[in-house]
Amino acid sequence: MRTTWSFHVPHQLVFGRNAVQQLGEIAQRLKADRLLLVTDPILCKAGLADRVKQAVEAQGVGVKIFDGGEPEPSIGAAEACIDTAERFQAKGLLGLGGGSNMDLAKITATVLAHDGAPRDYFGEDKIPGPVWPLICVPTTAGTGSEVSAASVLTDTANKMKVGVLSNYLRPTAAVVDPLLTVSCPPKVTADSGIDALTHAIEAYTAVDNETFPLPEGERSVYQGRHPMGDLLAEKAISLVGQFLRRAVRDGNDLEARDGMALGATLAGMAFSNVGVALVHAMEYPVGGAVHVSHGAGNGLLLPWVMRFNLSARVPQFGAIARLLGVDVSRMKPEEAAQQAIAEVERLSADIGIPRKLRDIGVQKEQLPQFAEKACSIRRILRVNPRPVTTAEVQQVYETAF
Repeated sequence: MRTTWSFHVPHQLVFGRNAVQQLGEIAQRLKADRLLLVTDPILCKAGLADRVKQAVEAQGVGVKIFDGGEPEPSIGAAEACIDTAERFQAKGLLGLGGGSNMDLAKITATVLAHDGAPRDYFGEDKIPGPVWPLICVPTTAGTGSEVSAASVLTDTANKMKVGVLSNYLRPTAAVVDPLLTVSCPPKVTADSGIDALTHAIEAYTAVDNETFPLPEGERSVYQGRHPMGDLLAEKAISLVGQFLRRAVRDGNDLEARDGMALGATLAGMAFSNVGVALVHAMEYPVGGAVHVSHGAGNGLLLPWVMRFNLSARVPQFGAIARLLGVDVSRMKPEEAAQQAIAEVERLSADIGIPRKLRDIGVQKEQLPQFAEKACSIRRILRVNPRPVTTAEVQQVYETAF
C-alpha cells in the first residue's frame, strides 16, 4: 500500500505560439552544440523540419536531420536513429513530430548515454541514470510524449508494442508551439486528440494512490490516482471536449489548436505520473497486429473499457460527463456516469473514430491471443480501477468486435 505520491515533469516547459524560436537558446543552455533532429519524411516535406532546423542553427548550433521516423516505430527504426546519432557525434536529441518521433529521440538519447541496445531498457526503471540532453517538440496534440516518462516501440517479430518507462526519459525541455499543429491533417488531429482524452480519462479514473497494488520491492513511474493528476486531467478533459471537434473541422482555428495543444500536454502530465490502464493494455496487441494508429485504437476501445470500469468509478464518470459539457445537475449518479460514456461515443463518432474492432481489420479469432497479451502487461493493468481477468478482457474485446 502506498501512502505518499510524487510528481515529475520535464526540466522546462515552453508553451505558446512561435515557441520554437527559443530552441536555439535552449540547446545552447544545454551545451548541446550538435543536435540530431529526429523526424519523418512527411514533416520534412511539409517544411516543419527545416523551420525548426533554422531556428536552432540561428544560434550557432549544428543540426543533422534524421528522417527515418515511422508510425508506431519499430526497433529497427530506433537502431537506425542510434547509428546516425553516433556517426554524427550528436551532443543532444531533438524529437520533432508525434509521439513516434519523440519516442525514437528518447530511446536514442538513452543508448547514447548508457550504451547497449533498445531491448536492454524494455520495461520499468531499467535506465540507470540521466540520458543525453533531450528536447521534444510536438507537431500533434495528443500523445503527451513531450512531457512523459515513456518510449514505445513496436517489436515487429512478436507483433507487440513494447514500452520503456523511466523518469529519466522526461525531456530536458518540452517546447509546445500550437502553430506547428496547424498543418496536421484532420484524421491525425482526430486520432491524436482522442488519444489525449484517453490519457486524461484513464488518469482520472485510475486506482487510488493509497491502494495502488505495487508489489514490494518493485518501482514504477506510475503511482495511481492523486490530487495533482486529478487537477490536470479535469482541465484536459474540459479542453478536449471544447476544442477537438473544432480542430478537426478547421485546422486553421488557432484558438482550437491552442486549446488542444494545452489539453494534450496537461493530459500527458497527468497520465505519466498516475498511469494509463486497461485501454492501453488492450490497444498494444491490437495496434501491433493491424497497425492502426495508437490514438485511433485507444479511441475505439475507450467507451467499451469505460463500460467495464463504470461500477468502480461512478462519481468520476459523472464528473467526466460534466467536464464534457453535459448538464448532469438533475441526474442521478448512475445516469450521469452513463452520460460520460455516451458523450465519449458522440465525440468519437463526430471526428470519425472507428467504433468496432472489425472496422480496423481485426479478425475474431485473434481476440483470445490479444487478451492473453494484454493481460501480460501488468505494469499498466494494475492501474485499472477494477481488477481484470483474461476472460474479462476477452469479453470486452468481443463486445467491441
